[in-house]
Amino acid sequence: MELIKAFFVGGLLCGIGQILIDRTKLTPARILTGYVVAGLVLSAVGLYGPLADFAGAGAGVPLTGFGHLLAKGVKKAVESEGFLGIFKGGVTAAAAGISASVFFGLLAALVFKTHEK
Repeated sequence: MELIKAFFVGGLLCGIGQILIDRTKLTPARILTGYVVAGLVLSAVGLYGPLADFAGAGAGVPLTGFGHLLAKGVKKAVESEGFLGIFKGGVTAAAAGISASVFFGLLAALVFKTHEK
């Protein structure tokens, strides 16, 4: 049942993104940024946490989950460190994902050659 919930919620999030790509003039970069901000805002108002608990990876893997992770990190850091937690909480919470992105991006750049158009 967990797989079905994750598939449904993750598919719904991806479907909304595809509709935005097809029906609007928004660029993919703006849509992706909007997803991160939406995850952050929904987490801040307390709506994304229950969704993440319900859907598991279906809500945690898409970019909305990254926004949720940033919001949780900032909240935790502000509670323990005060004002400075605003600046370092999100980066601390997402450090593993950011490091993996940089590492695999570098690896792909080293393995594959780019071609000019």
